Amino acid sequence: MRFDVITLFPELFTPFLTSGVTRRAYESGLVEVKLWNSRDFADGNYRRVDDRPFGGGPGMVMLAEPLTLCLETIRADRIACGAPDAPTVLFSPVGEVLSHASVERWSASGNGAVLICGRYEGLDQRFIDTHVDHQISLGDFVLSGGEIAAMALLDAVARLQPGVLNDEGSHQMDSFNPALDGLLDCPHYTRPEAWRGQSVPPILMSGNHALIERWRRDQRLQLTQRQRPELVRAARRAGHLNKSDEAFLAELPKNPGLDA
Repeated sequence: MRFDVITLFPELFTPFLTSGVTRRAYESGLVEVKLWNSRDFADGNYRRVDDRPFGGGPGMVMLAEPLTLCLETIRADRIACGAPDAPTVLFSPVGEVLSHASVERWSASGNGAVLICGRYEGLDQRFIDTHVDHQISLGDFVLSGGEIAAMALLDAVARLQPGVLNDEGSHQMDSFNPALDGLLDCPHYTRPEAWRGQSVPPILMSGNHALIERWRRDQRLQLTQRQRPELVRAARRAGHLNKSDEAFLAELPKNPGLDA
């Protein structure tokens, strides 16, 4: 799976691609990342990639021509390397918010993408209208550039590749995963059993795996109902909640602590 990243700051990706558990995906070639600087495709001594917006206003707008020349070179290189055609993605506040479901779709497609990291006030709209297939947002806030958003997508896709995580099944127990019916994950504890006056919930030390799993399920339901109730409603609509789940949710106001 190949991702091409258009960025004015390719050096930002160096530590990202060589650190942490997901580096295995990049080092092994499971996820190939090629970095392209659009400034290399700009004219003039100063390699200018931006200009003032028509109509006035603050900030600068990225020029369409350097981006287009860069994108055309990427497409030609992908053909020369036998890489499949891939969509062009822009990270932008107007895009669809990145979710676990969309990450799974990117991971399963196998084609990768061309990721454009915008800067300044954004890109010339004519380039977006002509070349961009998808726009993605990380949420309702604005970043200085799309590099962090690109890293977020790359990291989320890379960790889903077989052999990247130490435990093959660990990502299946992540928050939002279908294996958890789209709920948030439960709290986790490790040694020591007692830490600064706080103890591990006794049920986790009981050795009764059925009760432990029920406790974890209840914790997930409680946390999700409190923090992201729309996820509980979605699980209910999908038929993922059983009678025990519904009984527990009905009693939640009476059992806010769930310390058992």
